[in-house]
Amino acid sequence: MYIAVKGGERAIDASRRLLSEERRGDPEVRELEVGQVEQQLGLLVDRVMSEASLYDPQLAALALKQAQGDVVEAVFLLRAYRTTLPRLGYALPVDTQRMAVTRRVSAIFKDLPGGQVLGATYDYTQRLLDFGLLRPATPPTASALPSSPQADPAALPDALSTLVQEGLVETCAPSDGDPEPSDITRTPPSYPLSRAGRLQMLARGDEGWVLGLAYSTQRGYANTHPFAGEIRLGPVPVELVPDELGCAIEIGEVELTECQMVNQFTGNADKPPHFTRGYGLCFGRSERKAMAMSLVDRVMRADEFGEDRTSPAQDQEFVLPHSDSVEASGFVQHLKLPHYVTFESELQLVRQLQSEHGRPEGAAGKNGAGEQPQ
Repeated sequence: MYIAVKGGERAIDASRRLLSEERRGDPEVRELEVGQVEQQLGLLVDRVMSEASLYDPQLAALALKQAQGDVVEAVFLLRAYRTTLPRLGYALPVDTQRMAVTRRVSAIFKDLPGGQVLGATYDYTQRLLDFGLLRPATPPTASALPSSPQADPAALPDALSTLVQEGLVETCAPSDGDPEPSDITRTPPSYPLSRAGRLQMLARGDEGWVLGLAYSTQRGYANTHPFAGEIRLGPVPVELVPDELGCAIEIGEVELTECQMVNQFTGNADKPPHFTRGYGLCFGRSERKAMAMSLVDRVMRADEFGEDRTSPAQDQEFVLPHSDSVEASGFVQHLKLPHYVTFESELQLVRQLQSEHGRPEGAAGKNGAGEQPQ
């Protein structure tokens, strides 16, 4: 039973006012605008969109402003808003081969077919604080900016396609017995989940949790030694087929990060040795999350390849439910709500047990003073 304190309405109103003042901060400092969050904290906005399963940079930025930068709270806000939206239709599966690539790298080719596109990345920074950012910078002129790195999709084929044709990498096809993908936001997950369901939950999973599990697979908690086959990033067109038209029309685009890891498989009686895939796909510029997701996806496919499941990252009932930061946050934080009825019952039980086993040495007496040794 959870009971708010008596006369709590005024206290709650006061708490809300304090929260609003705390969010605003020093009035002498210019208020943070949603547009600034969207444009200048883009990686954070992308993470919130990915874990909330809603592609809307402006609303994700609004959620971050409202939550004072608390990612889990912002994801909660955006997911709550998502539940109020009507479902107008179902888009066709996006084709990442039509991506207008702004970044594309591969670790398995010295000369990647189509070439590598470095794009914007922290990979080549020195990881030293730039104290120059403490002062407002003068916006660069248009002529000083590098040209857009977006590459022609037709010139950037799937990096793994040649290896697939040689039979060295598994084909990109649904696994045997893989059913029609369900929507985990509408149908509660039931384990064991299909690969499509697992990928949905990993995409919504907390980045820190997924990253830690991926790291564990590299430290020996699963038999895996992956290679980054291809990582690509950029906007992808979204299409749907209206009933009135009967043909696909483009309704917009979403920015995605896709990662395909390849992992050696020693083969079995039915399949020769070859490389298998792990897959990751996230909203926005989420390279680290997509890579971690693809590592966890691969180790969860152990049953498909007759591999032993020996590590926590291979246990989907452990990995997937605990990856949801909103559910985890709610269950942990509910402990700060009133529990005095339950506690009182346990307190009485402990008192009864103590009386049955004798008062422990040094316990306080009735007057609060410790008992003196004889």
